[in-house]
Amino acid sequence: MRRITLANGDTVEVECLSCALTSGLVEPEGGVIVETEHFHAHQDVAYPIKGLVIVASKRHVTCLDELTEEERFEYITLLSTIRKAQRDVLGIEHVYYFYNEDTTHHFHTWMVPRYEWMYEFGRSVESVRPVLLYARNEMNDETNRKEVLKAIDQLREVFHHEK
Repeated sequence: MRRITLANGDTVEVECLSCALTSGLVEPEGGVIVETEHFHAHQDVAYPIKGLVIVASKRHVTCLDELTEEERFEYITLLSTIRKAQRDVLGIEHVYYFYNEDTTHHFHTWMVPRYEWMYEFGRSVESVRPVLLYARNEMNDETNRKEVLKAIDQLREVFHHEK
């Protein structure tokens, strides 16, 4: 079991956070943005940055090449739709995408928005870790959390209208 502290300060003990999130055992703050047959998209539970989305495989795999053809198609379609919503609804101009195969979670991709305030930490991939830590430690207040929750609702609404 792993002990994980969520952005809202709650601590959970789970074997696999992705399994817990995609199965509904752990509800991400603000809820699920969209769920498809093979994927689950939610606001990152550890870093309160408006529009930071994690797209996680429901199946317990860790590598892109382990996805089936159907999953790969759904994955890229979902990423594209979320990215369009980030731009059109939240005004996010640039996003960094990350996925790593040595994760203890399922295959997942981070869609990390780039805001003006982040550039004081740099403009490369090396700036992302300090940005995330800053958000966790300095932006975890009520005002910012309300903005993050509002953004989750706005993104969720995009998918609600697509149905």
